[in-house]
Parts: sequence; structure tokens; C-alpha cells
Amino acid sequence: MTQWHGRLFTVLAVLAAASTLRAEEVERDFRPLFDGKSLAGWAVFGGKASAWGVDDGRLVSYGEGGGWLGTTRDYGDFDLRFDFRLTPESNSGVYLRAPADTSHISRTGMEIQLLDETHPRYKTIQPWQRTGAIYHVAAPEPGHLRPTGEWNAMEIRAEGAHVVIRLNGKTIVDDRIDRHPELAAEHSGLKRKEGRIGLQSHNGRVEFRNLLIRPLAAAG
Repeated sequence: MTQWHGRLFTVLAVLAAASTLRAEEVERDFRPLFDGKSLAGWAVFGGKASAWGVDDGRLVSYGEGGGWLGTTRDYGDFDLRFDFRLTPESNSGVYLRAPADTSHISRTGMEIQLLDETHPRYKTIQPWQRTGAIYHVAAPEPGHLRPTGEWNAMEIRAEGAHVVIRLNGKTIVDDRIDRHPELAAEHSGLKRKEGRIGLQSHNGRVEFRNLLIRPLAAAG
């Protein structure tokens, strides 16, 4: 190996190490929202406590009893990652910047839909009711939900009014929630700056795992 090639190899190795370190630092910024053992850090709003549980390291909505499960602290701007698994006919959602109450959270906060949309029961749904939609606000790009019973990976980035949703590695929503004046009266939650992260209990069993969050500096 020539001296020049030796120097180039050293530079490339240093750059690769720096890149890996930055990636590791980013990963370390994510904090678990669920410890895989209990519902510590979460509170039930409405419905029955029995609608929620932990099964083999997974956070489970049993789909009975309604209500929702929310974090015990507020989040404003953040990156949220999690895996979810649907069962036939199941219907759930992820709440963002939700008020800590039993109001209509898809309006007073924000809901990202999770739905077994291929089930015959849902054959007439609107595009904004599909998995990954900002419910009643922004429809997702279809075709990225895995077959019912398989795990899906979702990432949600909420930075000020900019909300980006990725499903199984594909961006399916990229929306400015402050650009829907026609929805302002009905969706007061679109103006909220912070609130709870929540999981909805609607119907059917839905499982969650690897719930991670990275708070972001508030967008200007």
C-alpha cells in the first residue's frame, strides 16, 4: 500500500467512525415510553383499566372498554417510533398532543389512525381513515401496510405544525396541520403545542412494542 493510499484509508476510517458515533448519539437520544413489564408512566383516561395490559413484553389494547391510555407527561415536538400489530377487524390510533381528559381526542388533540383496513367491515372507509392518516385531516399514501397479523413499524415526527408519518420505511404523510382553515372550527387540537402521547382502545386486539420518543427543540 502506498503512503497516499494509507492516508486515504485512515481518513475514510476516521470519517466512518465519526458517522457511526453520530448515529449512536442519535439513537441514544431516544427514550423508551414502555419498559416491557408494566404500564408505569401511563394513565387510563375513560373506559376500563382492564382494556389494557402487558403480554410477553408487548403493550396490548384488548379493544374492550373504550377510552385511551396516555403518557403521564406532556410532549410538544418529538420523533416517535413504535411497532404495532393488528388483528382482524381491529381499530386503534395514536394520539398526539392530547389533553388529559375524555374529550373527542381526534378533534381536541390529534389522532394517527391504526386500522385493519383490508377487513370487509371497512371497505367503504374514506382515505383519511386509513392506517397512518391524521384522522379526518390528511390521508396517507396507501399500499404500505403489511398483512394483518404482521408487525409494522411507524415513525411520527411532529415539529410545530409540520407532521411527517412513515410506515415501514416509507413516508406516507407529510402535512402542515396549520394549512387546513376549513377544519379549524372542528379540530381545535391542530393548534395545540403539546399534550399527552396516547393509544386508543376502539375494537379488536392491537399490540405495541419498541415505543421510543426523542423530544425536539420547539419549532420556531
